[in-house]
Amino acid sequence: MPTVKLKPRHRPFCFSVNGHVKMLRLALTVTSMTLFIIAQAPEPYIVVTGFEVTVTFFFIVLYILRLDQLINCIFWPLLDIINSVVTAVFMIVISVLALIPETTTYIVLGGVFGLVASVLSIADGALIYRKLLFNPSGPYQKSAVHDKL
Repeated sequence: MPTVKLKPRHRPFCFSVNGHVKMLRLALTVTSMTLFIIAQAPEPYIVVTGFEVTVTFFFIVLYILRLDQLINCIFWPLLDIINSVVTAVFMIVISVLALIPETTTYIVLGGVFGLVASVLSIADGALIYRKLLFNPSGPYQKSAVHDKL
C-alpha cells in the first residue's frame, strides 16, 4: 500500500509549531480555570479564563477545519495576533492579582499556570507575526525598483 506524502505546505495544523503552542496554551488556561473553580476564586478570575479558553478553542477549531481559507473576507492572522496580545494582557493581570494576596494554594497555582499561559500567548502572537512578515498575503507586496524597468 503506497503512502501518501504531504507537502510541508499542507501539513496539518495539529503537527505544526503554531498548533502545538496554541494547544499547550489552551491546556494551561483550562488548568488555570479549573484551579480557580476548585479554589472558589473571585468570579472575574473564572470568567476571564473561561473566555480565553473559549476563544482559543475557537481558533484551534478554525485552523483544524481550515475555515480560515474558506472564510477569506476576514484577515485571520491579524485577528489571531490581536487575540494573543489581549489574552496575554488579561492573563497577566488576572495571574498577578491571584498571586498577590496568596489566599489558597489552588489560587496561587492557578496564577502560576496563568502566567505560563500568558508567556505562551506572547510566543503564539510572535510566531504568527513572524509567519505574516515572511509570507505576506494580500493585495500589496513589495517589489524591487529594478523589476519595474
